[in-house]
Amino acid sequence: MNSFIEELKWRGLFSDMMPGTDEQLNKEMTTAYIGFDPTADSLHIGSLIQIKILAHFQQHGHKPIALVGGATGMIGDPSGKSAERNLLDEETLLHYVDCLKNQLSRFLNFDGNETNKAELVNNYDWMKNISFLDFAKNVGKNITVNYMMAKDSVKKRLTGEAGVDGMSFTEFTYQLIQGYDFLHLYQNNGVKLQMGGSDQWGNITTGTELIRRKAQGTAFALTVPLITKADGSKFGKSESGENYWLDKKKTSPYKFYQFWLNATDSDAERFIKFYTFLPKEEIESLIEEHKTAEHERKLQKKLAEEVTVWVHGREEYEKAMKASEILFGKSTAEDLVSLDEEIFLEIFDGVPQKEVAKSDVLGVNIVDLLSEKTGFLKSKSEATRELKGNAISVNKEKVNEVYTANETDLIDGKFLLLQKGKKNYFIINVI
Repeated sequence: MNSFIEELKWRGLFSDMMPGTDEQLNKEMTTAYIGFDPTADSLHIGSLIQIKILAHFQQHGHKPIALVGGATGMIGDPSGKSAERNLLDEETLLHYVDCLKNQLSRFLNFDGNETNKAELVNNYDWMKNISFLDFAKNVGKNITVNYMMAKDSVKKRLTGEAGVDGMSFTEFTYQLIQGYDFLHLYQNNGVKLQMGGSDQWGNITTGTELIRRKAQGTAFALTVPLITKADGSKFGKSESGENYWLDKKKTSPYKFYQFWLNATDSDAERFIKFYTFLPKEEIESLIEEHKTAEHERKLQKKLAEEVTVWVHGREEYEKAMKASEILFGKSTAEDLVSLDEEIFLEIFDGVPQKEVAKSDVLGVNIVDLLSEKTGFLKSKSEATRELKGNAISVNKEKVNEVYTANETDLIDGKFLLLQKGKKNYFIINVI
């Protein structure tokens, strides 16, 4: 078996391939592509598998091409969708395309003189000058309507299985346009393989059929499974339905790190194979080690480290890990004070805040600060009682009745974190 396919299989990242695909990969360095639709100004973690597949492909000596769908993004892929996508205006779309190009360039090797260095392409570059009549004459006549109707992505929409009846002609043509992408890349870039999620099988094989009929050539298809959590729920969204983005301005490295750290044991076992480059022996050893002391969450910690470093770099990972340790009590006041405002507020998202004048915070007795100045506790007597019971912390460190805050205690020069017991927090925003 071809080494690339073997790697996908042991990682659980193989779904299907056309006959002859492994022979093609064994025969010569092969060029393959995966498409990314620009539906936002950032990719999210749902795209990481496709990026990872291209990276593995390159590591095994083959040439990857990442296609950003500037043209197909204007239409919307019906595969796996229950409703028509809102179409974007050209200016927004081109902005999204630029953003995705910048992101993808971080994950693949585009530099050097190697024959298998990665390439980025945009299908808008070759689609923008094709007229509808030319497309209908030169492409449409090669694929029958019966062939297109037989695709699962079309049948499910037409029969209402996908949750809505019917589809527009615009979406119906999507597989033809994606098929033409494959033909264009076959003829101009030497691409012989298209890869994608298992929901893309119909679109990809339309391309191989078009290559066979139009160019009398042979091309191949390979798909990977759609990732879900072990309980079958959708992967890659928060409980509120938000995406976890690869752009740190949209999802901070801290939240990104927390996502992987909070994986269940069964998910962590699968995800560490899917989302890291760690070799088989090391992963198997980690899994066995984890089973002997699951409470230490070594598997989740390694998963979170590997993916966060890959996406955001070592420095951002170190910050995210420090922030995580602060939240769970394994840190010093110095660690907390060194945080910047953005990370601090993210760690303690949802904690009540109150703006208090600096003169009412610095040098003020802790009893007054807890009660009259902030209202965190109801009265001076409650404050005194909790202090005597060793229940009060400032910046995660226990304090007594003689404590007063000074300038060096302020987090990023403006916050003070009060705490009663383990989970009752209050933030003073010093103004």
